[in-house]
Amino acid sequence: MMNAALAAVGLSGRYHLLPTPAEALAARLAEVRAEFAGVNVTVPHKRRIVPLLDELDPVAAAIGAANTIVNREGRLVGHNTDADGFYWALEREGLCSGEALVLGAGGAARAVVHALVTRGWLVGVYNRTLARAQSLVEEVGGWLVVPQKLEKAVRRTPLLVNATSVGLDDPQASPLPPGVLPDSGGVVDLVYRPLETRLLREARAAGLATQDGLAMLLGQGVRAFELWTGRPAPVAVMERALREGGS
Repeated sequence: MMNAALAAVGLSGRYHLLPTPAEALAARLAEVRAEFAGVNVTVPHKRRIVPLLDELDPVAAAIGAANTIVNREGRLVGHNTDADGFYWALEREGLCSGEALVLGAGGAARAVVHALVTRGWLVGVYNRTLARAQSLVEEVGGWLVVPQKLEKAVRRTPLLVNATSVGLDDPQASPLPPGVLPDSGGVVDLVYRPLETRLLREARAAGLATQDGLAMLLGQGVRAFELWTGRPAPVAVMERALREGGS
């Protein structure tokens, strides 16, 4: 996606993978500071990278997680393009309902909740580890959904967002109990490998609108590209490369 975008606008840069274990984060950032215009940060580093940066933009600071770093003349500035990318994808596919239930409490969930509550949505948050969900709610917004209320909350929500990794390692796994889906509305799954998760498959079979994980991946990539280059992103080129590549 990024290499296709760079070629489309005539820039000679290159986007490539930099596998980085937690213990090597500081060394990697020194390398970024010296040699790179910017990088993306993926799980599980989106929160642990924050104290190592020179500056955070207001969105990343509010979320407490960064997925995009821009090198501003040696100063590493953290951004969170997940939030705007998620909402960009929602608007693009007509899934804005004003009320949502978010499953998860990691970096992606925090970005989703921030994107929604700052736009006036009513947002419930559920996570298997209640303490993490409680921290998210206290720090970012929304309200806590307890296990006893999960099924009721799911069935009444007009938009369900899976921001957990359930389905990533096991395509037959679902973040919800069997048979529990919204009565109407839409379901978004941020997992993009596999592209069709069990949750999305069951949602489609139930007649619900669905959005796969590539939509948000595209949206955050569009914003990141513009931060790094200062140029409008070639969205159609990026989407074609993303869909053809499957990731």
